[in-house]
Amino acid sequence: MKKTKYIFLGVTFLISFACALYVTMLVFPLNSFAKTKSESAVLAKIQDGDLIFQTSESSQCEAVRIATKSKFSHCGIVFMKDGKQFVFEAVQPVRMTPLEDWITHGRDHKYVVKRLKNAATVLNAQTLQKMKTYGNQFMGKEYDAYFEWTDNRIYCSELIWKIYKNGAGIELCKLQEMKDFNLEDERVQKVLKERYGNDIPLEEKVVSPSNLADSNLLVTVIDNY
Repeated sequence: MKKTKYIFLGVTFLISFACALYVTMLVFPLNSFAKTKSESAVLAKIQDGDLIFQTSESSQCEAVRIATKSKFSHCGIVFMKDGKQFVFEAVQPVRMTPLEDWITHGRDHKYVVKRLKNAATVLNAQTLQKMKTYGNQFMGKEYDAYFEWTDNRIYCSELIWKIYKNGAGIELCKLQEMKDFNLEDERVQKVLKERYGNDIPLEEKVVSPSNLADSNLLVTVIDNY
């Protein structure tokens, strides 16, 4: 009788385990585990000081993309903090966003990561700390929807450009003027009208995500577009 009881308990355990395993496979199929492992390996390639670009969904970001004739409308700089990856970005307000969260904010979760070609020698611990210290003054500041070249408010590509310029002594690209962009599209005109009325600052210094992405000082590390 005792032996039969143990056999019954053993069979019951095996059936329960099999059922639990079946449910687990339904909820977390093998390819989802593989995908997570693969994504982790990709994210592990990203380093302190890398630039990351995406396409955002807002009407303003769409206007930026059209005006600059680029697929990119938003960008940030990757900073390591306590061993974790964050994106320092100028949104409303300027903040540090966990890297994986930042990726989910982009269209179809697609992004491109670029790195200074000589990052291994230039972006040493001292320079990176200087970049972070300089960038800290913008933490919590308002997003600059008017794209003014001041430090009172700041927009995404301006933040990156100034961090590299003032923290590492590197101008990633030449600045442009607003009039250099494609301003004729009606979607761009609509945003300009909302922002400036009839007084568009055509000679204002500006830098766009595409200006940074096209910099010949950078090399592409990840491109999943």
